[in-house]
Amino acid sequence: MSDRSEQTPPAYGVDSEVGRLRTVLLHRPGPELQRLTPRNNDKLLFDGIPWVGRAQEEHDAFAAALTDRGVEVVYLVDLLVETLASAEAREHAIAEVTASLRLGETLRTYLVAALHDHTPQELALVLTAGIRNDEVRGGHGLVTSLLADDDFLVDPLPNLLFTRDSSVWIRDRVAVTSLAMPARERETQLTDLIYSRHPRFAGTPRIHGWEREHLEGGDVLLMAPGVIAVGVGERTTPAGVERLARRVLADDLAHTVLAVPIAQERATMHLDTICTMVDVDKIVMYPNIADSLTAYAVTAHPDDPEAPLAIAAPEPFLVAAARAAEIDAMHLIDTGLDPVTAEREQWDDGNNTLAVAPRVAIAYERNIETNARLEEAGIEVIRIAGSEVGSGRGGPRCMSCPIARDPQG
Repeated sequence: MSDRSEQTPPAYGVDSEVGRLRTVLLHRPGPELQRLTPRNNDKLLFDGIPWVGRAQEEHDAFAAALTDRGVEVVYLVDLLVETLASAEAREHAIAEVTASLRLGETLRTYLVAALHDHTPQELALVLTAGIRNDEVRGGHGLVTSLLADDDFLVDPLPNLLFTRDSSVWIRDRVAVTSLAMPARERETQLTDLIYSRHPRFAGTPRIHGWEREHLEGGDVLLMAPGVIAVGVGERTTPAGVERLARRVLADDLAHTVLAVPIAQERATMHLDTICTMVDVDKIVMYPNIADSLTAYAVTAHPDDPEAPLAIAAPEPFLVAAARAAEIDAMHLIDTGLDPVTAEREQWDDGNNTLAVAPRVAIAYERNIETNARLEEAGIEVIRIAGSEVGSGRGGPRCMSCPIARDPQG
């Protein structure tokens, strides 16, 4: 185990999308991806069966691109194992993973006892890769008798790869999110366990929570210090945005929240599948909707913080963002793509870039046209492969949760 947990916890915080990235949370693809089959990949939200070895190579290259730029990379499973060194954390994790009503009392009693005998590494594997029926070695009962051998008693979590969704840092606080799809519900329970019980994050205030209204990190963009845009679509609900807005405005973490309606479709599951920031005033956006994207500016009433939120009439997204950020304009990088090419590259996460500093972004190499337009606009593009890691529909931003960035200058 790393001795990092015994050191004084570092200061973390994020106030923008483009401040120089210092520390980022990743999840290297592991055994949970090997659980995907043609029978369950749709349920587990993957469009295909990834080549796991190649996915790991691609992810390692992504991590190397970050460390080459001086970014500290920390891994979710490493933090989980370290967290589970605590007996109290193990008790909590076992209680949560065995709470499912699908198990029945006989199987639950068996699993609780069996999991208490696991090492932190073994328990972390169960929590992330799940348990198949044929892996149970006792206490079967009626449930295991009636299920097929390859049915899962505890589902795997292949979408852990997309660490952006289960938590988002807003200044010095972390919002543990609430994921909408049943296949991902347990992800934020693990994230919450880490943030609440790992010494690295001791004293970090947490906001929102996995039991709250649906809110996913891929929908949350920190447009500028004090300005947060939140997509409302397939994954994040209006109630989720309202809950977050009330909290960040009350805690003075932001002065404006922009609620941005997006189509409730898989191709636009999150706001960051449509647009991402690459500089303090520059954004790359799916051109087919650039002219139609709107935002509702949500603020607190200046004279009565206890009053209902003030909600402005909708206006063009980039206009609302520039006004809230108090800049002349939010510049759209026009990719100049024809509608068909734009649709193809948006599906391949061409707009899902990760800024590691102002005007420096990591992007999938396959989006040739979008990357060329970014470079023409003065953005340095660090290209990475993503043929396998992208099979769950997510790009570099989706695969990363920044937990420390330099303040935006």
